[in-house]
Amino acid sequence: MKISQRAAQISPSPTVGMAARAKQMIREGLDVISFAVGEPDFATPEHICRAAQEAMEAGHTKYTAASGILELKEAVVARLRAEVGLNYDADQVCISNGGKHALANIWQTLLDEGDEVIIFAPYWVSYPAQIQLCGGRPKAVMTDASRGFQPDPAEVRRAVTPRTVAVLLNSPANPTGSIFDRETLQEIATIAAENDLTIVSDEIYRNLIFDGRQHLSIAMLDEETKARTILVDGVSKSYAMTGWRIGWLIGPRQFVAKCSSIQSQQTSAPSSISQYAALAALTGPQDCVARMRAQFEQRRNFFVKALGELEGIKCNTPPGAFYVFPDISAHLGRNLAGRQIDTSLQLAEYLLEEGLISTVPGAAFGAEGFLRLSFACSAEDIKRGLQRLKTALGI
Repeated sequence: MKISQRAAQISPSPTVGMAARAKQMIREGLDVISFAVGEPDFATPEHICRAAQEAMEAGHTKYTAASGILELKEAVVARLRAEVGLNYDADQVCISNGGKHALANIWQTLLDEGDEVIIFAPYWVSYPAQIQLCGGRPKAVMTDASRGFQPDPAEVRRAVTPRTVAVLLNSPANPTGSIFDRETLQEIATIAAENDLTIVSDEIYRNLIFDGRQHLSIAMLDEETKARTILVDGVSKSYAMTGWRIGWLIGPRQFVAKCSSIQSQQTSAPSSISQYAALAALTGPQDCVARMRAQFEQRRNFFVKALGELEGIKCNTPPGAFYVFPDISAHLGRNLAGRQIDTSLQLAEYLLEEGLISTVPGAAFGAEGFLRLSFACSAEDIKRGLQRLKTALGI
């Protein structure tokens, strides 16, 4: 059977792939500790689940408007206004089947064949794949740990070509947990204005920021920047609602209307029941978010300290999200248990098969020599996993 060239060039998500292998090993009776998946280990808060039940009992089990129910759109803009002071109207919101779907809508609306999008490496694994699926060309600008994974504005300027149409931000970032500072955001905004670029800002982790920091969206800089920015967010990470599949995009009305039209042809509306659950998440008590964030911060502190005590591992302290991204390059080129380990993929496979720890290789994020380890798992699993890591590396 014929496979399109576009489909042929796309590989499965490495994060999902590693998680699937770990789950299969668990089904086979092996005690695998997973640091691979970006999914909170907390249960969805009770009041949110109760709202879903009430929605079903009330008969909210039919199609909704393709771009989502008005009440949820209003809750999205109200929450954003209350938390960061950004003002939007409900018709500037499209509710989608998760943040990933919102991003896919954006690229399908924005990109023509050969258009370029600047992304920052290390990047979330789905960014380049989604852009390529829509005929675009991702153009990675490297960042490094010594600068806290902040991009060099000069490198961003050099990356712009006549085919560049957008720049994609992710702050707080997956996989590094880095947060772009105001100076960096201002430089990017200036470059975007000079070259008439659209800014896509994935802010799915904006409620998971540590050390008392406050979220700063690039759309908060000034009205001109806001007018060229499309925000992406959702309930998956902040409210432990990954399986509910509710995210959204916010931006200029005309653009959002086109995104909504595309969504109407591809998926129609997100789950009606999930939308009412998300409505309860946004309009209900927010102490559940604060509690989860506090526990993530405690886990981060323990994880980073413990990794720093292991020979040959260097790890920045991530200011946001729930990942550590340690530099393990000192352990590449080694022979471990009779296996030659030259790449982060080989190390991740070794750790899974021999150490019973599931991780994600840095190469999947465009950063060879690193591993991504999620601390969205129990403190006990973190302790056990670190001991296994130490044993597997012989340190």
